[in-house]
Amino acid sequence: MRLGVRIVAQVRNRRQALQGLAAGGLAAAWPRTGRAAADLSALRIDAARLRADLEGLSVYGRPAGGTFADGVSRVAYSDADVAGRAYVMGLLREAGGTPRIDAAGNIRVRREGTVAGLKPIMIGSHIDSVPGGGNFDGDVGSLSALEVLRTLNAAKAPLRHPLELAIWSNEEGGTIGSGWAAGVLGKDALEGMGPTGVRRADGLRKIGGDPDRLADAVIPKGSLAAYIELHIEQSGLLEKAGVPIGVVDGIVAIDEYEVEIKGFANHAGTTPMPDRRNALLAAAKLIEAVQEEVTREPGRQVGTVGHLEVSPNARNVVPGLVRHTIELRDLDAPKLKAIAQRIQARAAAIAAETKTEITIRSADMDPPAIATPRLQKHIEAAAAGLGLKTMHLPSGAGHDAAMLADVADMAMIFVPSVAGISHSPHELTHWEDCANGANVLLQTVLRIDAE
Repeated sequence: MRLGVRIVAQVRNRRQALQGLAAGGLAAAWPRTGRAAADLSALRIDAARLRADLEGLSVYGRPAGGTFADGVSRVAYSDADVAGRAYVMGLLREAGGTPRIDAAGNIRVRREGTVAGLKPIMIGSHIDSVPGGGNFDGDVGSLSALEVLRTLNAAKAPLRHPLELAIWSNEEGGTIGSGWAAGVLGKDALEGMGPTGVRRADGLRKIGGDPDRLADAVIPKGSLAAYIELHIEQSGLLEKAGVPIGVVDGIVAIDEYEVEIKGFANHAGTTPMPDRRNALLAAAKLIEAVQEEVTREPGRQVGTVGHLEVSPNARNVVPGLVRHTIELRDLDAPKLKAIAQRIQARAAAIAAETKTEITIRSADMDPPAIATPRLQKHIEAAAAGLGLKTMHLPSGAGHDAAMLADVADMAMIFVPSVAGISHSPHELTHWEDCANGANVLLQTVLRIDAE
């Protein structure tokens, strides 16, 4: 049911109430009007409409003849991406917004505030997917932001601050649209390849961006009051704990390493075991060492060896060369450095034991993006006002919020992912949890606006 906003001022007459609103906006009048805040706290999004929008978006990129349960491949710059973006822009217009596409291909909408000079509150996420992905990653946050806009407009609820909504382009390809908007990426990123195999510059033109004017899309540092992103957790911590709302402490640092192990390729049948310099054996020992060093101390740090190349990769040849990756993630960057140092020491011992040469080279290091405590408190209060329990947790996945943290105070709201499954057609968040997240987003915006 759509809820309106009733502003009841406990003052002597209507003129005094209107003067209070005009002087400081709706939120400024809250201290004088005991019921005004309660009325805004009663605002709720339309859960059925949010579900319908999510199901409607799922059509774009759905396998031929498939259903919602079959997931979606709406990779950035594809025809499905173009169609999905057009669908969302239509919803934004229906909600009373005027969407535009910035030079970085991001869809942007602005709702003006009542107090001149206040910085905008920004909300949003993305709608592009991985190949063979699900219908909740990014979509829940994007369409919940749309639902917040709709709810405020339908209730004619004024905000002191402007409200800005952003649907970021090409998140799954490396937080590209938000990276350009935050000024983290430059024009050199235009030469990279998009997920459809086209140059990013060409893909950007296809979705309505302008690679020649990327500077126009940059959000100046300090120009936003806050950036809040709602997202599915993509892990199973919330579901296991039975908690509906996650308050994200930050987006983890990601340290990536490339490993090269040189042994000696030789005949598998004639080379005695003591004489072998087996690069793959050394790799196996090092992979086990990564597991042991990452799990040596308590915490939520993770380590992964996800890519392996073996040469000559023949069944009757002792492997002479192996290349593989190591990826470490945690909110605590110094902890990751210490783990990496221990892995290096283990690698030296393994090299001596297996008579191989092991080189570990740093490939990339993304720092953590830490959430702003003030905004976390607003999320906690918003959830409490809705009768929803919360728990703090890190985000092990990257998000557009990590890019926005470079230019603004940032916080994220998580809702549970069933069985912790994501980037899969089996990705699922219960409709009730989607609605809970959208309502927490709405109430968080209202609380930030009232600061």
